[in-house]
Parts: sequence; C-alpha cells; structure tokens
Amino acid sequence: MFIQAQDTPNPHSLMFYPGKPVMEVGSSDFPNARAAMSSPLAKSLFAIDGVTRVFFGSDFVTVTKSEEVSWDYLKPEIFAAIMDFYSSGNALFFDAQEAASKDTAIHEDDSEVVAMIKELLETRIRPAVQDDGGDIEYCGFDPETGIVKLRMQGACSGCPSSSVTLKSGIENMLMHYVPEVKGVEQELDNPDEEETPLTRKNALVG
Repeated sequence: MFIQAQDTPNPHSLMFYPGKPVMEVGSSDFPNARAAMSSPLAKSLFAIDGVTRVFFGSDFVTVTKSEEVSWDYLKPEIFAAIMDFYSSGNALFFDAQEAASKDTAIHEDDSEVVAMIKELLETRIRPAVQDDGGDIEYCGFDPETGIVKLRMQGACSGCPSSSVTLKSGIENMLMHYVPEVKGVEQELDNPDEEETPLTRKNALVG
C-alpha cells in the first residue's frame, strides 16, 4: 500500500492519500480525541502524540498537529496507523449512521434562501475547500441580520488563511448569488474556548 502526503495551506496540517476511498458520502471532522471515539482510524491517529485534529474526505485523511511536534516524527506514525487500519478490514465508523455529513441536506421546512445557501455550499464551495484538505459545516442562517454561520473543518480550522477564504471566497460567492446574505460568521469548535487571533469568532462583514 502506497500512501501519499500532500501539503495544505495550513503548515500544521497534511493530507494523506491512501489510494483507496475514505468517505463514501460527505466528510467527517474530529476536532478532539473524544469525537474520534466513533471511528477506529481516527481513534488510532489521536493515539499518536502530537495529533490535535483529524478529518476524513472522500479519498484523503487530513491530520493536524501541534506546533511542538515535527512532521519528520509524525509521518511514519501516521503512515503506520493508516496502513494498519486498511489491512484490518474494519469499518471506518463503529456506527454506520455516523458516516455522512448532512449539514447541507435540504429539508422541507427550509426557506428558499436557506435551500439556495445549502446548494451553493455543497456544489460550488465545499469541493474547492476540500481540495485544501478541509471542509465547511453549515451552522445556520439568520434572516434578520443576513448572516450565514459556518464552521471550518480539517486543515481549514485554525489555518491563518481561513479568514481570507471566508471573506474573499465564500462570503463573496454567497452574497453574489443570494442577495439576502449580508455576511459570513465563523463558528468556533468550542463556544467556551478562549479567543485567540486564529480562533476568535469573527463577523466577516464588509
């Protein structure tokens, strides 16, 4: 089995391509070890000292590390964990219901505006973000303020350029195609998390 590693815009995240499908539908983000308990692969990756986040895409696994640990140390450990998982024949998730990201599924009670936002996120924005080893999660739309709330995942979470991605890419596209959208706001993984320049909940309104 040959696993390829690829850089992302986030220097603390790498994409690993196992040469086999990872997620059949959608994507899955594991911002901490507790979330990883639902997947044997994510659980084994978090067992590696220095791994702080894991993300599954269609054909790749993004691993984010702490600043203190070098990729020279982590890469062999990550390669081994991925190879062990695929040779084991285990399912990606302990519970099959965990397998798909459904945040952009359009429901009957969604307004026309929300349906348009979800469709744009799924068809135009999500593929581009996944190319960089990350994803976005739709968290809601406030019709009174016109603010769309999104959570950055995988390599995009904590990436220095994620605010630029939200502002110049995602926000501009949503405002262009959906006039009711007035801005995009980034949601934190943990609402109680202390604010830092990279994790501060920014209202990215022009």
